[in-house]
Amino acid sequence: MKLSGVMPALVTPFDKEGKIDFKAFEKLLVHLREAGVSGWVPNGSTGEYFSQSTEERREVLQFVTDFAKPGEILIAGTNAPATREVIEQTAMAKEIGYDTVLLAPPFYTRPTQEELIKHYETVLAAVDVNIVLYSYPAKDGSDISFELMDHFADNPRVIGIKESSGVLQRAIDIASRYEGKIQLVSGSDDIALDFMFWGAESWICGPSNCMAKACCDLDRNYKAGDLGKAREMMKTLYRAMNILESGKFVQKIKYGCELQGLPVGECRAPLGPLTDDEKAEFRAAMEPILNW
Repeated sequence: MKLSGVMPALVTPFDKEGKIDFKAFEKLLVHLREAGVSGWVPNGSTGEYFSQSTEERREVLQFVTDFAKPGEILIAGTNAPATREVIEQTAMAKEIGYDTVLLAPPFYTRPTQEELIKHYETVLAAVDVNIVLYSYPAKDGSDISFELMDHFADNPRVIGIKESSGVLQRAIDIASRYEGKIQLVSGSDDIALDFMFWGAESWICGPSNCMAKACCDLDRNYKAGDLGKAREMMKTLYRAMNILESGKFVQKIKYGCELQGLPVGECRAPLGPLTDDEKAEFRAAMEPILNW
């Protein structure tokens, strides 16, 4: 399975009562499709899956797959702290129509690499899906080592790794070491152009919820060979991307959607609202993107 283009790590809209707002969700997805995204990644950390019940996760997965058109990539986030629950979530996604899942190390538990290898092997044995590994040690407290990637490099069902460590040298090492085996997927948004240069043909991108056209234009111009224009675009995107990485990531993305005329509600607790100063800083950085 070839991964390509900009795939939004989708936010989950909530209404004033805190319930999933599917009307706002549809409006957002229509906007993203018009901007040129290549697929959909629901129920990741940007989608606040950690705050959802199993039934809500099912509803989100079903809604997105019902909206998707043939040829659009579908990747379900099925993370959980225990292997048993990951298998349950993955089986549910498979039943709904997802053949690929995005899996970080189980959060909170901090497994050893040997335990993590066993975890992924168990999921693969239990459910017939492809896996995109997800490396985000700052959030998960556990890394995906080269030992683990070596172990799965020849497994055709481990198709890629979303690399969100923010360490470009590691991305370069992955790209060169696993070329033709494990696809490098951009997950460090403020250095996305660098990832493209080193072979990442796809970008699972939380910020694309609120800056989809800019992200897709960057991807298109790079692939068209216009490196100068792509570099200028990355300069324009960089400040907003960098502010997102500084904290309150999901809250800022949801506020960015509001600035785009696509309100998606507040985040669920424990994620709290932005301060006026945080809104002003991000709004200023978004100004050239809103006028893209």
